[in-house]
Amino acid sequence: MTPAPHKKGPRSFKKTGGKKKPYRSKTGNSKKSVPVTQSDKIRLNKYIANSGICSRREADMHISIGSVTVNGKVVTEMGHKVSLTDEVRFDGQRITPERKTYVLLNKPKGFATTTSETKGRTVMDLVANATNARIQPIGRLGRNATGLLLFTNDDDLVRKFKASKHGVARLFHVELDKNLKMDDLKAIQQGLKIDNKLVEVEEISYIEKAPKSEVGIKIKNIGNMVIRRIFDHMNYQIVRLDCVMIGNLTKKDLPRSHWKHLTQQEINGLMML
Repeated sequence: MTPAPHKKGPRSFKKTGGKKKPYRSKTGNSKKSVPVTQSDKIRLNKYIANSGICSRREADMHISIGSVTVNGKVVTEMGHKVSLTDEVRFDGQRITPERKTYVLLNKPKGFATTTSETKGRTVMDLVANATNARIQPIGRLGRNATGLLLFTNDDDLVRKFKASKHGVARLFHVELDKNLKMDDLKAIQQGLKIDNKLVEVEEISYIEKAPKSEVGIKIKNIGNMVIRRIFDHMNYQIVRLDCVMIGNLTKKDLPRSHWKHLTQQEINGLMML
């Protein structure tokens, strides 16, 4: 374990939590989801117009001069039809006919973070009634991890989260199988060399008024494997992993297994980070 140059000392995180709530099959709002038939196709100019780029007539002009590609191929044919599963790009920028949607879930245990239908119970089952838009989770939480998970169809926001240096920080409440030594905590804060790669966190601290086996750790990596790698490397086992904050988003008024749509203020806050 080779510490990197010293950073600022650890801050103190307040303990979060509350009584656990049972899983409910219907979460969030009672809005009913209407199935979307992926085989349904629409004219390319309508697809472009629905995305807000321009009118249908203007879309035809852009199609004719080769500004539009479908699944990587330039399309100049008037009346060409596309499906919602096609990748349509306008001047190189991917577009979608769907309204940008942002859904925040407080994930319970026992659900895989995947869009695959072959993995048993997944987080997509929990947000099935949230929207008809083709939202996907940003990042991952392990099947037994809990806490906040953000879904969207906004590619710009996804790219923002994936930016390693300027991404959006997530705060985790981690419970270990034994007390975390102060020397180990400082080493994690300074940065660790694991498999010849520097692994860094934004912040780490003991949880206030809790055993030394509980820490708050903030990372910008969109997965949670980096946290497990850190503690595995230092011979600690993670007993519980809970995401308590994503950027400016918290679990306030969002019980476990429930979801909500972000307000415009919350969306603007994420974009400004």
